[in-house]
Amino acid sequence: MTEADTAGQLAKLRARIDELDRQLVELLNKRAEVVVEVGKVKRGGVAAPIYAPDREQAVLSQIRQCNRGPLPDSCLEAIWRELMSGSFALERPLRIGYLGPPGSFSHLAARRKFGVNVEYDDLADISAVFEEISRGHIDLGLVPIENSAIGGIGETLDCFLQMPLRICAEVQIAIHHNLLANCPANEIEVVYSKPEVTSQCRRWLGVQLRNARVVAEASSSRAAERAASEERAAAIGSTLAGELYGLHVVFENIEDNPSNTTRFFIIGNDPPQATGDDKTALMFTTAHKVGALSSVLNVFGKHGLNLTHIDKRPSQRVNWEYYFFVDLLGHENEPRVQEAIAEARLHCLQMTVLGSFPHAREVL
Repeated sequence: MTEADTAGQLAKLRARIDELDRQLVELLNKRAEVVVEVGKVKRGGVAAPIYAPDREQAVLSQIRQCNRGPLPDSCLEAIWRELMSGSFALERPLRIGYLGPPGSFSHLAARRKFGVNVEYDDLADISAVFEEISRGHIDLGLVPIENSAIGGIGETLDCFLQMPLRICAEVQIAIHHNLLANCPANEIEVVYSKPEVTSQCRRWLGVQLRNARVVAEASSSRAAERAASEERAAAIGSTLAGELYGLHVVFENIEDNPSNTTRFFIIGNDPPQATGDDKTALMFTTAHKVGALSSVLNVFGKHGLNLTHIDKRPSQRVNWEYYFFVDLLGHENEPRVQEAIAEARLHCLQMTVLGSFPHAREVL
């Protein structure tokens, strides 16, 4: 094939792509027109939430079923998440609170979940996310609940003790640490990051940057900001932090555990509808008697309910009194879940249903 033949074939194929792009834009805007009508119906009838996790799950499930390739499901899901983000803005701008500062892994999780077309509010700590939801200043909050390497996030669990808000969704994010800098790796003299982050990259740092000083910072975002202002400095953080603070990714995925994942809860005031693939989160403290915790857990086993997570925190009121947190597979409106909860309450001093929400099986 001559160079002219190749150029002619490429021109024809690119012309087809251009025409398909025009058709896609037209169809996407037709979809958006329907979204506008949905917003009008919601505003004119019974109040309905803008973000509906059950609807989100149904839409993404349908996209996966319709996909015949060659694009992978993950590519189409990312496209549709941004479409839904734009749809939120057409109905009513959503305001999402997360644990800041900008560029944190909580910020990254929020962006992957809700896209770029919503408003974000970076907050100083996890309790502030709960408080802003309670005051109605934000629509939804995103808070970390557990990490596969370090376990439960105590601050989040403690906030549920003080403000038992509803959980309406969960999201799992793969945590990949990256070396961010504006100089070559062999020129780096100091590496900034949060101690918990550097501890998760200890082996890699010991091999690749054994002569560089490691300096602690309050957050990986602050580390990126500082590295951007100094010569021969680097930070360990998210790709989003590099993007926001103008740093290049020198090395990707430098964490010692490549399967490190953090699970986040989306908290708000509007419980989603059942999807058939749900979880329910409970918080309880047991009666002061021998075998009380075992009795509660046995109730769920008797009713055939699988517990996917269990954690505990001090009650903060009475020494040696603990609150337990569990997730189980099933929705609080299912008869067997209702029966199990009613029976388990007999062994508890207090039990609170924190919410039922779609089971997030994919890692974003």
